Amino acid sequence: MRAALLAAGVAAGLWGVWLMRDFTSDRLVSAGTWLAGGIVLHDAVLAPLTVAIGVVAVRLLPGYFRAPMGLAFLVWATLTIVFVPVLSGQGGKPDNDTILNRPYVESWLVMTALLLVAAAAVGLLRRSRATRAAAPDPK
Repeated sequence: MRAALLAAGVAAGLWGVWLMRDFTSDRLVSAGTWLAGGIVLHDAVLAPLTVAIGVVAVRLLPGYFRAPMGLAFLVWATLTIVFVPVLSGQGGKPDNDTILNRPYVESWLVMTALLLVAAAAVGLLRRSRATRAAAPDPK
């Protein structure tokens, strides 16, 4: 399995290099800047923020809520990063109102609320099961 994943990763990397064969030097510098910026953003902002949220969650949340909330946070953070371009209006054109014409902020808020509700429901279900398992047998 590891060999297959390694081969797939190497193949994807080589395909990416192949697609960049016609890049001008300006495009290569731009791609490198985005790559370096992503690494810096991850290491300087996202990773410490995630650790801080995890520390606070461990101190504040009961055990049965930690895993569902952690998963909800992971999904929320990933989708929020995907939402950033449309939330900030990047790609919109004033002369073409058909681009970015959806209620993206509202959609993001609904997604956030649904994730919180789902995580809370799973946490409550886990608490209910733990309580039933710990209850003495009435027999």
